[in-house]
Amino acid sequence: MTSTTGRTGSGLTLLAVLTPALLATVVASDMVNLMLPAIGAQFGASEAELAWVVTGFLLVFSIGIPLYGRISDRVSLRRLFAFALLVYAAGSLVCALAPNLPVLVLGRIGTGVGAAAIPVLSIIAVTRLLPADRRGTGIGVVSAAAGVGTAAGPALGGGIGQLFGWPALFWLMLAVALVLLPAAWRVLPDELPAGARRFDLLGGILMGLGAGLLLFGITQVQVAGVTAPSSWGSLAVAVGALALFGWRTARVAQPFVPPALFANRVFRTSVGVAFLAMVVNLGALVFVPLLLVDVNGLAPGAGALVMIPAGVGVAVLSPLVGRTADRVGARPLVLIGLTAMLLFALFLSSVTGVAPAGVGVLGLSLGFLLVLTPIISAAASALPPDQVGVGLGILQGAQFLGAGTGPALFGVLVSAREQSAAAAVNPLYVGHAGAAFSDAFLAMAVVAAFALVVAFRMRPASAS
Repeated sequence: MTSTTGRTGSGLTLLAVLTPALLATVVASDMVNLMLPAIGAQFGASEAELAWVVTGFLLVFSIGIPLYGRISDRVSLRRLFAFALLVYAAGSLVCALAPNLPVLVLGRIGTGVGAAAIPVLSIIAVTRLLPADRRGTGIGVVSAAAGVGTAAGPALGGGIGQLFGWPALFWLMLAVALVLLPAAWRVLPDELPAGARRFDLLGGILMGLGAGLLLFGITQVQVAGVTAPSSWGSLAVAVGALALFGWRTARVAQPFVPPALFANRVFRTSVGVAFLAMVVNLGALVFVPLLLVDVNGLAPGAGALVMIPAGVGVAVLSPLVGRTADRVGARPLVLIGLTAMLLFALFLSSVTGVAPAGVGVLGLSLGFLLVLTPIISAAASALPPDQVGVGLGILQGAQFLGAGTGPALFGVLVSAREQSAAAAVNPLYVGHAGAAFSDAFLAMAVVAAFALVVAFRMRPASAS
């Protein structure tokens, strides 16, 4: 597909709109985490009720990502992005003015509906509008925003919330959305994608519902145990929805996910590696601060600040990684990145102390950067134009599923190991406290090793 940035704005202008939009939505996903106690105190809510402030956002976010990706094959980027920002702004306004917890949860669901579009549409815009030799660089720039937002979200939310109150977080997000709306309308094209055709919306809803309930069921296993109705019930309905999705895909003329998509080795491998790498990355980003708080005695805000160097490192190096991927291809960088994730997960499993934890999460985050940016570029290059939207939607959906699965599964492991009070499995770990965290990081290293095996199947698009 030919680039349209000549009519809609330069590549630099495009990235100047996409980057803050992606940064804001990633920050929004977990900016309220440190303010949940204050929200609970104001509304008299229990921990289980407060969890829906986060869960409501995440559920619709996970359902929306693949849907927006597929819809982008039939609707112009300008209109879809503007719709997402408007919904995001409306949800933020509802949250800022919420008089009680149910209204706050409703607003968070609204922001999730809007926010789900931004990551996938940003990547699709870069792949469609920038020349092929600049695609990796563009993906690297927007990936930098995601990295910074993931690392800085809790600290930023906690700082602003403590100074101005938790509603200030949503007033800020409302202002960001309203500022970006006219800029996005000017920069993004209004043309329909080439080869746009009908697709099975019901199949997409079934897939999104299955993925969302699967993620919710996994998190409920961590919170309430596998025997709780919210756990096994969600998992059972998720399996049923995904089974119906598979049955429908095999029978409709234009399925939501074309079966030929997964016949592409590069794309198929990219989805698997993205899921596994995100399991490890988010596991580390969640459990390093918890380690520092529970074992090293840091305050929650100080524990979150340890993540800032990782976010800065990702922001600085993302464009360079993108440019390198344009020159040398994805596979070498992905293999190097997964190897780094494996080694630094082992490092985290073997050491104690605040400084080593900061070094470990920095190295692991940079390894993940070497995986994520090239793999998105490789998947986009391997797909025909009429499959880019749905393909990148599935790829980012797999990332998000990994982001929810990793912390939940490692959380179950940490809880079980803490109850057993056993020594760490890793013989290099010499500390008495924190053995459960050592085992969790060792499990992350095992997942990274499996991802490395999967990634060896990657080949350049011309060889797929």
